Amino acid sequence: MDKEKEMEKIRIAVCGLHMRGFPLEVQMLAHGAVFLREAATAARYRMLKLPTTPAKPGLVKGQTGGGSITLEVWEMPLDRLGAFVAGIPAPLGIGKVELEDGAEVVGFICEGYAAELPGALDVTASGGWRAVVQ
Repeated sequence: MDKEKEMEKIRIAVCGLHMRGFPLEVQMLAHGAVFLREAATAARYRMLKLPTTPAKPGLVKGQTGGGSITLEVWEMPLDRLGAFVAGIPAPLGIGKVELEDGAEVVGFICEGYAAELPGALDVTASGGWRAVVQ
């Protein structure tokens, strides 16, 4: 394998079950990801508590309204990202997440239709997933 390719990494924002101390952190570690820092989104996001078992958060960006949501930024080898993304169930996906400092990183997002799912709750006021599940 080309050494340059081997060293390429991508930053990825996670806002729920993939964060440190949650059940899917093991997936991050299994894909060679390393925790970098805590951060927050720009104040344009809504967080939904999706009606799944276990409950998962859905991060939806809007033109107006919403709030800033606490998340974590990890770094993952670029050549592992495809396998990681392949395991993400709808309505979740990977896209660009705008951080409070204006930077954009790859991260978990949620399709807008999820807000209309029976049992979906808007938990934006909590400020982040840790506060929702405590």
